[in-house]
Amino acid sequence: MNVVTRRTTTGTAAVPLALALTLSLGLTACGQDDSGKAAASGNQTIGLLLPENASSTRYEAFDKPMIESSVAGLCTKCTVDYANADGDEAKQKRQFDALLAKGVKVIVLDPVNSKITAPWIEDASRQGTKVIAYDRLAAGNVAAYVSFDNERTGQLQGQALLDALGPKAAGAQIVMINGSETDPNAVSFKAGAHNTLDGKVKSIGYEKWGEWKPAIAAQQTNEAIRNLGKDNIQAVYAANDGMAASVIDTLKAAGLKNIPVGGQDASIDAVRRVLSGEQAYTIYKPYKPEADAAANIAVYVLKGLDVTSVASAVTNSNGMRIPSILLTPIVVTKAKVAVTVIGGGLYKAAEICNEQYAEACNTAGITVK
Repeated sequence: MNVVTRRTTTGTAAVPLALALTLSLGLTACGQDDSGKAAASGNQTIGLLLPENASSTRYEAFDKPMIESSVAGLCTKCTVDYANADGDEAKQKRQFDALLAKGVKVIVLDPVNSKITAPWIEDASRQGTKVIAYDRLAAGNVAAYVSFDNERTGQLQGQALLDALGPKAAGAQIVMINGSETDPNAVSFKAGAHNTLDGKVKSIGYEKWGEWKPAIAAQQTNEAIRNLGKDNIQAVYAANDGMAASVIDTLKAAGLKNIPVGGQDASIDAVRRVLSGEQAYTIYKPYKPEADAAANIAVYVLKGLDVTSVASAVTNSNGMRIPSILLTPIVVTKAKVAVTVIGGGLYKAAEICNEQYAEACNTAGITVK
């Protein structure tokens, strides 16, 4: 998928605030009594299809409830029809078709395999249903796209790995376990990481697609150890926290210590590993601004409003100009846990700092109230 994005949003805190103000004004103008076009059609259901729940806990724990809550706050008579594909693209296609059969007019789609969705979206368009790509850009003429700046995410991952290596970076050989080649986000993460790492480390000695699966990441880590030798791996880039966990366990089992490993998603177990020093960093993508943006655009589309008034960025994909909202990710290191995931409200200190991690929290200056 050929994707080029024009970014017109900057900063992490400013984007959600400006977005909220704009949407609040827009929805007040159209009326929150649900008397718009959606009411006239008799269909006020928003379909929500998320990709999986095995290698990343975020979708069930954060995205789903946050989108449902935001939709409810914007449209009192709207409902959300939700399904999770469990990483199965055929299952997600059945879920998509089921929503079309019900006459749902807006579908928020985070695809398992973004490369195969163009025919789905064409089918939806023929019956007047619009699709909003969420987190991953789906192939096809989607109405809008909501995500984070994914190449920037990869750049931050690469820089955090360099920072963890410090002066050893120039002589370091890196192992890279990327996401899935069917996920355009993973392709962008990889490109961003290479943009930062290439020329700053000695070499990328081993690189494979981990398919977002911890078991595959473990197999590939063992293969990298066999191919390169125990003394020739100085750091590991893992595209997300689920794979990072298995990489860390595999390195430990092989007797390798003090190898910086990074991830992404700010899962609570990863934050704990960052605090304990097992994981060098994770990437925090504030889920609520992303979920709110998706819900807001979905309600806009349902009411027949112009999404370009709030989706001010443009993503060029295969000749199509897609209205987009792109948010900025944040690096989480041990020193930044308090001001990022705790300060941002993702977790409470008491949730992170259980008995096992109490000392690590104390060392990082995190106080449990």
